[in-house]
Formats: sequence, C-alpha cells, structure tokens
Amino acid sequence: MDAVRALLGPKHVLISGIMQYSMLWGIIIGFTITAAISAATMKRSTCFHEKGPSAKCGVSGISYMLAFGALEILLSQFPNLEKVTFLSVIATLTSLAYALIALCLSIPKFSIQHEAKGTIMVAMAGEGLATSTKIWRVFQALGNIAFSYTYSMLLLEIQDTLKSPPAENKAMKRVTLYAIGGTALFYTSLGCMGYAAFGADAPGNYLTGFYKPLWLVDIANLAVIIHLTVGYQVFAQTIFAINEKWLATRWQAPGSFFNKIYTVRFQCIQNYSFQLTPSRILLRTGFVVLTTLVAMLFPFFNAILGLLGSISFWPLTVYFPLNMYMVQAKIKRGNSKWIMFQVLSFIVPGCLTSFCCWFCG
Repeated sequence: MDAVRALLGPKHVLISGIMQYSMLWGIIIGFTITAAISAATMKRSTCFHEKGPSAKCGVSGISYMLAFGALEILLSQFPNLEKVTFLSVIATLTSLAYALIALCLSIPKFSIQHEAKGTIMVAMAGEGLATSTKIWRVFQALGNIAFSYTYSMLLLEIQDTLKSPPAENKAMKRVTLYAIGGTALFYTSLGCMGYAAFGADAPGNYLTGFYKPLWLVDIANLAVIIHLTVGYQVFAQTIFAINEKWLATRWQAPGSFFNKIYTVRFQCIQNYSFQLTPSRILLRTGFVVLTTLVAMLFPFFNAILGLLGSISFWPLTVYFPLNMYMVQAKIKRGNSKWIMFQVLSFIVPGCLTSFCCWFCG
C-alpha cells in the first residue's frame, strides 16, 4: 500500500488495501477450515484402520475448528511479525514435508492404475457432468491457483529487508528467478501427478484421497495442521498491525486503560518477560473468534477462496505492479513498451478466459 501511495497516488490505495487484506483474511479462514479437515481425516483414517474400510466413520470438523481457534488466540498474543520468524520457518519445512509426501503417494497410485485418470481435454473429464459444471470447475481451479499466488504481495516486503551491496533490485531478480522457477516446477509436478492419479475425482483437500499407509498419511496431515497453525499467524499479524495502528491514532489516548502495558514474567525461562495490552487481547481475540465463526458457517470455502483469488489476482499481480513500474521507469503513454504492458494487462486475461471456455467444450 505504501508503494502504491508513493507511485500511483492516494486514490489507488483504498482499492489495493481492500484487495490485499481481503486476501489475507480469506487465507486464514481457509487455514481454519483446512486444518479442521486434516484433523478429521486423521481421526477418520484411524477409524477405518481399526474397524475396516466399510465402517461408518463420520467425523464432525466443528470441534476441531473450535480447538484450532482457541490455539490461535494464544499464538495471536505475540507482539508483532518479527517475533514469529521461527513460526515462518516451521511453516516452510512442514509445507515441503506434506507436499513431498503427497507427491510420493500419487506416484504409486498412478503406477498401479497403468493409465492416467485425468485427461488434457477437460470437456471429456467427468462422466455425466454438465458442460456448465465442467467450466465452473476449471475456473474454480484457476481461481485457487490465483489465490495461492501471494508472492506479488510479499516481494516488496522481502526486498525491504535486504542490505546492499549488491543492489536490492538485482538480488531480488536473481532470487525471484530461482524461487518462482523452483516452486512452479515442484507444484506443477504435484498437480499434474495428482490429476493423473485421481482425474476429475481429485479431492479439494488432496491428502483426503489417501488412507494407506496410515502412518505416512497421518504424518502428512499432521504436517498440514502444524503448517496452518503457525502460518495463520504470519498472515494474521499483518492484519493485527494495520488495525492496531489505526486504533492507536483514532481512539486510544496515551496512558489509557487500553494502552496500558502489563508485563508477565516467566522465571523458569531465563527471566523471560512477555508484554500484553488490553487492546491487543480484546482486538486479536475478537478477530480470531470472528474468523473461526465465519469458517464454521462456510465449510465450502474452497469455492469462495477461488472467487477471492480470481478477483484480487489481476489488480494485485498485474495492474498495480505494471502501472507502478511504468511510473517509476517514466514510460510515456503510446510508446512500444507502454503498448506491450497494456496488452499484458488487459488482452492476455481476456484471451485466457476465452480459451478456457473453448477448451471445456
């Protein structure tokens, strides 16, 4: 938002802010739902293992959502994003762990079938499905992909932490090439292998499609839960910061009850102290409670995440970055570069949409 304000002016800040924080809130709502699904899957797979594959092992995810929300209320009391760096490291490692397990489970499933269940022609996928349903699923999948593309929002934050020399923009170009290339290759392989293994019946939560070997599937689901538990705070702390800053400048007077700092000391951990304020406790607890309630009301949030992703992808990933670059580079309206950027910004998304509709038959 600061970069948009500096380069494009205050009129664009409100739109970028709404899009960015809607995405952040949508992510943590999705985290709540997915964590509950993974916990329920572990419970269900244990039931099947003990009672047989034909046993009735229905599990409600509501209790798991409540437990997840209670845990996040405790973690939300960390003062700021800098204090949860270790949580980000844990999230990265567990994400890599369950993604690798999912890929390893998909390979033997595909090998046993001796053929790919998925087809490159989406119009032929899913017997008995209406064309409108197939088109909806394709766009939902594209929306989910767009929702996952949060790197555009993080790029400036990462670059701001780099020290020079070398110049920050040169370091970021190199890092971006390796990061985008590596993640694209890995997750494209995972997606293609999963589609080959499950076809049109691929579950929204990928790991729910596996029940054997039990121990490996449980490890993957546990890694998902850990990843989402700690990753929740990485996104939530940004929302906390902007809201607390706004409240501090609008409503809270210095020295008031809401601003008063209370220090809690832990003598058993090398005199470690933890500072709390009533505003932080009330605001963050209320936010986590609201997020949990929304997650409980929308268990089908996978479709809504796709909608959020499709709406915010173009402005945050295409429109704002391209226009910010044109202003910074002083690209004049009407020259070849300006025309090329306009083509990328407006024509390419339209062509992609038309191609998907044609591709679905």
